[in-house]
Amino acid sequence: MSIEALKLRFKKFAINNAIFIQNLPKNPINIPYCNQFIRSSSSTGANYRAACRAKSPADFINKLKIVEEELDESVYFLELLDYFNSESATENDIIRKEADDLLAITVQSIKTARAKLNQSKKQ
Repeated sequence: MSIEALKLRFKKFAINNAIFIQNLPKNPINIPYCNQFIRSSSSTGANYRAACRAKSPADFINKLKIVEEELDESVYFLELLDYFNSESATENDIIRKEADDLLAITVQSIKTARAKLNQSKKQ
């Protein structure tokens, strides 16, 4: 997958999450969970874009680690929202699948970047 395609995928992830959140009932439980979910899920794309502008391979890896953490946090809040909004389970499952896919891509990118960095250090 190209860098531009992945940037677009992260952007669509954030947009789809915002649409999902708009449709949830506003109540004392959903409001803080939704706010945190929106923050973490939308920052994944922003941090991926920052990683693409990294100044070094180590900087790239560090920025991707932030993407990984934000995706993991997004999944956590999605799990909480799912618990309290079981009527939205289908949409939640679609979002969780995309989060899991993006997380797998990010983790693999980190592994690849680390291997290349370690290989260049040996030479």
